[in-house]
Formats: sequence, structure tokens, C-alpha cells
Amino acid sequence: MAVVVVNEGETIEAALRRFKRKVQQEDIIKDIKKHAFYLKPGEKRRLKSALARKRDRRRQRREQE
Repeated sequence: MAVVVVNEGETIEAALRRFKRKVQQEDIIKDIKKHAFYLKPGEKRRLKSALARKRDRRRQRREQE
């Protein structure tokens, strides 16, 4: 859980920026989206292999250049 203590003399905007940065670093948003809906094990496996193929194609294109 991301916790930000507002320091004395610090503006709310600055504390909010620190909080947003901390949430991004801890991948809280990604985790929430991941648990927003249920994926069957087969669907999860297909998605994972599709992402791996996409990564491989991108890597191969970079190596060719």
C-alpha cells in the first residue's frame, strides 16, 4: 500500500505528485487492472504466449536494423 506523509509546509499538490509516483513505482494500477476481471487459465496462457510472440517479433526487428 502506498503511503505518503505530508511534510510540514508542503503543498497538497506536491504530496499528490509524490503519491502518484509511488503508486506507479509499486505497480498498484497494473495489479488492480489484472484483478478487475477473471481470466480462465487457458485464456491466460494464450494471452501470455501472444505477448511473448509480440516481444520476440519486436526484438527481431531491432536486431535486423
